Amino acid sequence: MARGITDPTFNDYSLPISPSPEYSSQPNPAYDSKQIRDLQLLEISHDSRSRADYSFPEGGTRAWLVVFGSFCIIAGTWGLVSSAGLFMTYWKEHQLSEYSTGDIGWISAVNIFLTLLLGVQVGPLFDRYGPRWLLLSGSVIYVASLLAMAECTRYWHFMIAYGIFSGASNAFLVTTALAVIAHWFERKRGAASGITFVGSSAGGVVFPLALRAIFEKLSWQWSMRCVALMVAILMSIGNLLVKGRLPPKTSGGSINLKCFRDARFSWATIGVGCFEFVLFGAFGLLPTYAVSQGFSQQTSFNIIAIINAGSAFGRSFSGWFSDRYGRFNTMILTLNFSLISMFLIWLPFGNHVVALYIFAPLFGFGSGSIISMAPVCIGQLCQVDEYGQYYGTSYSMVAFFTLLCIPVGGELLPKIGEQGFVAFFGSILILSLLAFLIARWVCLEYKWNWSAKI
Repeated sequence: MARGITDPTFNDYSLPISPSPEYSSQPNPAYDSKQIRDLQLLEISHDSRSRADYSFPEGGTRAWLVVFGSFCIIAGTWGLVSSAGLFMTYWKEHQLSEYSTGDIGWISAVNIFLTLLLGVQVGPLFDRYGPRWLLLSGSVIYVASLLAMAECTRYWHFMIAYGIFSGASNAFLVTTALAVIAHWFERKRGAASGITFVGSSAGGVVFPLALRAIFEKLSWQWSMRCVALMVAILMSIGNLLVKGRLPPKTSGGSINLKCFRDARFSWATIGVGCFEFVLFGAFGLLPTYAVSQGFSQQTSFNIIAIINAGSAFGRSFSGWFSDRYGRFNTMILTLNFSLISMFLIWLPFGNHVVALYIFAPLFGFGSGSIISMAPVCIGQLCQVDEYGQYYGTSYSMVAFFTLLCIPVGGELLPKIGEQGFVAFFGSILILSLLAFLIARWVCLEYKWNWSAKI
């Protein structure tokens, strides 16, 4: 279970549940001192030692190499997913010009939906078998799906290659890359997860800028082959560096609905779902929004890259800040920051290109902090060896939010206008803030305390 750094000015509520006796590290009084010494000399096997009994390196060369490997996996997966809006704009102008933005949005929505939904299966598989084969199989299918995209010309081609196969393979890669951090870090897990999530920002900056140059000089086929090569390099680094550490857990199913008996988990999942609805809706439709406002295609590429650059700082900040002041506290703070940027800049001044360039890094900072904190907040509610299952169960529900965000937003944009579009997504973000406030309140046993470290 996640623990925060002790701070004399804060009450630490990071351990709301006392460990059961089977996890206790205290000697059994039934043994005398000689028997205890003899037992300590024995080599402890995976079968004789609970995962909860293991200590965590909290750093060192091997641990940080794992973080870098996960960073590369996230850069090649979420980094490219955050550029999905650019793909949609290209398809709208070329291969899929006869389809509406809402129809094209289903392709990206299915990709994100499967990435999150299949985490419900991948999480327990990771708990049982570790990261090696999950990463290898996911990498092969992912690169193959990108190469297949180069040959796509029809709607159903893109749906199968990008929507289904790319989304399914991302589920293996993303869930494994995030879950393995819990093998190496506990006290510093927020910081380590924040660094890992910076990979999404790095990829989100590199891919849009690379795509802008590639699309201008090469055909669609060769553009996608270049993207597939970049992704293959990142996946290779990840496969070489990411290693598991804890013994396998053989109990537990692929989904555990009992998680929702915990009100903290339920409200946190609702909060994550509402935020992911806004995030992926924004990434998927901001290029279309920019074009509808009369801005150039170059502006749409730049805005996505700037948002991702801002999110890199947000992810780094949230990891450092959350380890000191609490994960839920950090989530609530950055949700407020994102809401301010939406309602004070994007909503009233979105038709001015300068205002959009000001809004992009601010929203990127807030959203980067939030998305890196979401799995850490979920992990704080369970034992370390249950993290894969909790993460998968939560994000299987979140997946249904992301399935609707781009198609719904794509249909609303031309009907309610640009300001109505922003107001709609802003109202969903308010619901996310309310859900996390309630989750924090439940963590405090329904007693509010502003200074509590949650």
